[in-house]
Formats: sequence, structure tokens, C-alpha cells
Amino acid sequence: MVAYVKGKLAETGQDHIVLDIGNMGINIRVSDGFLTELPPVGTDMKVHTYTYVKEDAFLLYGFATREELELFQMMITVNGIGPKGALAILSIMSATDLRFAIFSSDVKAISRANGIGKKTAERLILDLRDKIDIEQTLQDGLEEIAAPVKGANELGQNRKDAIDALVALGYGMTEAAKAVKQVDVSGDPTADEILKASLKYLL
Repeated sequence: MVAYVKGKLAETGQDHIVLDIGNMGINIRVSDGFLTELPPVGTDMKVHTYTYVKEDAFLLYGFATREELELFQMMITVNGIGPKGALAILSIMSATDLRFAIFSSDVKAISRANGIGKKTAERLILDLRDKIDIEQTLQDGLEEIAAPVKGANELGQNRKDAIDALVALGYGMTEAAKAVKQVDVSGDPTADEILKASLKYLL
């Protein structure tokens, strides 16, 4: 019903924001990840929204990107996952991480979300695995992994080199990218160091 809302960020709460759209404040429920990326109060912003209507409530759920909104809409079609559960999942992982978790059947990662148990996570993976573009997921994941960290372009290349090495060793692209993402890169490691650290998550 409401595709998006534009306005000034007026307030923030533990699980919501309020957008001032001119003589009216719109309360929008958002994920923890969304809250951590908010601009200063008073800033103009656009929020993609999903309208949830039931007998005793009319709620808006907000997302920074259309991709997150689409994932949310897919998740709430899964038996046992409502808007609250879907938002909880997006509170602990990015859209790219969630897609990787689905493709790699990472039940443990998804079930870390508040209110999401192992069986529900397994059902989500089963229901959504064929609905997500794996090629786009891999591309987005590689771009995110190779993105410069504190301006270190070499680090991004080292990460990609480590992924290529893992694939050459016989690992799948998805599991290789996922392993590399878990490596601590605070010390600007070389490609070989990233490779060795990644193998610890795979063996």
C-alpha cells in the first residue's frame, strides 16, 4: 500500500524511527542494522516500506534498500515467519549475508535471530533457495568482499586472490567467499595469510 516514505528523520527508538513528512510523524519499524546506519536527526531520507495490516494494528516496516524489502516480503511467505521474525533475521545479517546463508544452507547463522529456531531456519532455506538469483548473490558477495577497507585497495585484491585459490582447491564459490568474509583483516593480511585463515573455517 505504501511503497516508500520520504521525510526528515525526527526520532529514533529501539526498534523504530519517526519520519516527519510535514505536520505528521510516521512511525516505521526497522531492523537493528538499519538503526546503526541512520544519518543524523533532521536529515532528509527515503525509506522503502511494507504495510502490515491486521485486525488490531496498521504497521509500517522500513528498509534502506529495495533488496532488503524484497527479501523481507519473501521471508514472510514462509510458514512460521511473520514480520517480526523476518525483521529479526535482517537485524543480524545483511541482505547479501542472508542470501549466502540460504545458498550454503547455514541453518546456524539464520537461527541466531531472535525467535527463529532451527526448524524454522531450515524451512526458510528450503522455501527460498530456488527464489533467489545465485549469480547475483555471488557477484554482490564478491564485490562486498573486495571492497576497499580503510582505503586499502590491495586488501580487496588479496581477498579475491584467496577466493580464487580456494576455488582452485576444489571448494565452491559460495563456501569460499563465505570463509574469506569471516577472516579478520584488521592487520592487512596477505593473500596467503587470508587463504590459511579461511581454511580453518572450511576444514
